Amino acid sequence: MTSPAEQKRPDGEHDVKGLAFRDEGEAEQEAPPPPQRTARRISWQKLTFLPAVLIAVLLATWLWFEQATLDSISKNALSGGQVSKALWQHIELTAISTFFVLIIAIPLGILLTRKAFRKATPVAMAFANMGQATPAIGLLALLVIWLGTGTKAALIGIIVYAVLPVLSNTIAGLKANDPTLLEAARGIGMSPLGVLAKVELPLAVPLILAGVRTALVLNVGTATLATFGGGGGLGVLITTGITTQRMPVLMLGSILTVVLALLVDWLASLAELVLRPRGLEAGT
Repeated sequence: MTSPAEQKRPDGEHDVKGLAFRDEGEAEQEAPPPPQRTARRISWQKLTFLPAVLIAVLLATWLWFEQATLDSISKNALSGGQVSKALWQHIELTAISTFFVLIIAIPLGILLTRKAFRKATPVAMAFANMGQATPAIGLLALLVIWLGTGTKAALIGIIVYAVLPVLSNTIAGLKANDPTLLEAARGIGMSPLGVLAKVELPLAVPLILAGVRTALVLNVGTATLATFGGGGGLGVLITTGITTQRMPVLMLGSILTVVLALLVDWLASLAELVLRPRGLEAGT
């Protein structure tokens, strides 16, 4: 005679030594877990927060200048398109110097990780370290003595100063690759160039991009010194404000330099997210 508890149990379930037990063949299948949503590569906060802050800073600066009383010296320093000219020169110096840093440092880093040239790595890194260890203003002064004043001397000084982060990150990224992956790529018949292009460089992209981002910010800051070599840029406003003791001119040059550096860093961070191989992203 069955007990009331057994009569209430669903089909396929019975007692074994006082414990409820369901036959394995009649067990209900568990519902599959809901699919996890992959994280977005670029969030809307990252797209909007820093630009909104920079726009607010520029707007506050413009409103302050609208209410400020400028004397004739300040007006002469800021009139006639001097501000836009200095800003454009600064952007040109940053863009051109970064381009040459990339075409010098990345191929050199790749070359120094090849077996035939590895012995030259300490020498190349020593020269790159010397370039950045030298004070930027002293390096620019030496280049002006050698090449004369102008944009050429300023560009070479900026390039020499920014080569190290890209070169060191390229070498570190390529050396950090898993040897078993490289051996597997060679084992399936890939050529050395194919292994470099399809395996080594994609895996090293995050570190290389981090070095490029650092070099960009360095170039924006170093370009302010180009004015001492006749290269122009926002450093003209800064030095004019210091020498003439005009705070509005100094503030405008400094604020524009800071905003440009933050904007370049933001754009470089977006490029890091976009160019990073999807397979290397956590949570995707």
